[in-house]
Formats: sequence, structure tokens, C-alpha cells
Amino acid sequence: MKEESTRTDADAGMAQFVKETVVLIAGHGSPNRAGNQEIEKFVAQWRTRHPDWQIEVCFIEHADVLVPEGLDKAASQARRVVLLPLILNAAGHVKIELPEAVEEARQRHPDVEFIVVPHLGMCRDVFTVLQRQLKQLMKSLDSPDPQTTGVVLLGRGSSDAEANGELARMARWLYEENDHELVDLAFTGVTWPRLETIVQRQVRLGMRQICILPVYLFTGVLIERIKAQVKRLQSQYPQVSFALGDYFGFEPEIFRLVDQLTSAGMAGIGALLECDSCRHRAYRAYRLQGDEADCGGEHDDHARPSHHAHHAHRAHAHHFSHHSHSHHS
Repeated sequence: MKEESTRTDADAGMAQFVKETVVLIAGHGSPNRAGNQEIEKFVAQWRTRHPDWQIEVCFIEHADVLVPEGLDKAASQARRVVLLPLILNAAGHVKIELPEAVEEARQRHPDVEFIVVPHLGMCRDVFTVLQRQLKQLMKSLDSPDPQTTGVVLLGRGSSDAEANGELARMARWLYEENDHELVDLAFTGVTWPRLETIVQRQVRLGMRQICILPVYLFTGVLIERIKAQVKRLQSQYPQVSFALGDYFGFEPEIFRLVDQLTSAGMAGIGALLECDSCRHRAYRAYRLQGDEADCGGEHDDHARPSHHAHHAHRAHAHHFSHHSHSHHS
């Protein structure tokens, strides 16, 4: 009887907590209006999973409601704001701009609690999506032989080496999970190598088919640019078959990941600390506990079954603005 009463009190407390909280999704933003509309569509679909939650959306750039305005609006409606960066890699946006915006919002709204949870990251959920896409692309080829099919993981690119390194980890996992002789990393801008260079290299090394996996959540200027690049490459290398993957923000794993991140934030895990690495370390510990429960004790994110044990794989901060960025989404 006492346990039942305690559980009822806890449920009531959580309901009150949720009622006093606004979850604010921060999308990257794109000069391509369709990209922003897809982020809004994602948030609309996510709301249906949590009808009791108050969920709002803002953007880092190229939109009407930017992060500072989004934080102000959320703070005016609740005692607590949980900010989730809907971003795959932690570069200047996540490490510098969002913390600065939150700190300024805290000064404007001293009576409101602001909780910032980690970005999506290059985690097991994202790997699952990429692996599924690769298998689908292989099935679309006339000769799905991994020994003559190169793979290119194509990311946004950043001046932040750690952000680029997160993507390199995905390339390594794909290499070890599959039998492809070549799994390479390329970037659409800011850093190198670029797609054209990697394709040239793979063709020289004998690849007759190439699968290209863009690591993007939603459409935008860069997605259209990638399609145009692949079309040019097909003309340049008519002897090679190309298979191009798609952005994947609406995959079930992404919704599940956003659920996990937000639930962690509501549980007090992931609050923004002065030391960014401490914040990510705290959340990593939280995720590893879940992985251990799911996998019966196996929870090493870096341990992947290897088909290539004998191989070694080669593996900016600015102010919030409506103006154009040097590397569009």
C-alpha cells in the first residue's frame, strides 16, 4: 500500500515536471526552405509520440526563429527549458554558439532552469541507419560484390578535428562490419578530402562500383549539391556504377535517439557544464548503462566484429545570423 502511494506521488511529480518544461529542438537551418520545413515536420511527428510534452523548434541559422528567440519564447512559457541540438556532429555550433546563447538566456531569465543535452552524435543508432542504407545500395547494384565496390562516407566537414573524427569512427565501423576492400571518408566542404578525390582514388584501385553514403539528417543545399556531383562523376567515369544514399532524419532510430537524449535531460543527465568533455562523459556513462542492459554486458561502443583484422583503415564559431554561411546545409 505504501509502495503504491509512493509510486502515485512519483508519477504526479513527473507529470508536474513535464508540465513546467519546454523541450526546445535546435535545428541547423538551411537557406533551402525545404530543409527547414523537414525539420519542422520531424518535430511535428515527434510531438505525436509525446502528446503531454510541450515541444518547440528553433534554428541556429537561416530561419525566422533563431536560438536566442527560441530560448526566450520557451522561457516565457515554462520554469524549465530542455535544449536538444538536432545535429550529428559537435563542432562550433554545439561547442561554442549554443552554450553562449544559453548562458545569455540564463542572464535574461534567472528564474528559469536551462538544461542542454548532447547532440545526436556518431553513435550506434546512426551506425545502424548507415549500415542499413549500405545494404540497400548494394542490393541496387548489378554486381553486389564488396571486393570491387568502394564505399564513401560523405560528411559535412568542419574545422573541428574532433567532429571530423566522429565521422571517421563511423567509416571504421562500416569497414569492420562488412567485406568491402575500401571504405573511405570524404567531406562536402571546409576540410579534405573531397568526394571527387576519393572517387578518383577508388577507381584507380580497381573499384567498379561505388556506394556513397551522405551523413545528413535532412535535405538542403548540400544534398542537392551532392546529387549534382554524383551526376558529374557518372559522366566522368562511365565504366563505374554509382549508388547514392539519402539523408535519414526520419528513420526510426533517429526518433528513438531523440527520445533517449530528451529523457536523459529530463532526468537531470546532460546539463550543460563548463567543461564540455565532462558533459559528454556524463551522458556517455548514462548511455553505456543502457547498452549494457540491452546487450547483456557488452557495451563497448568501439568494439565491432571485424572481417578485416589484418587491415589498417585510413581512415568555427560565428554569431547567430540570418545571413549566408560559408558552408550551407
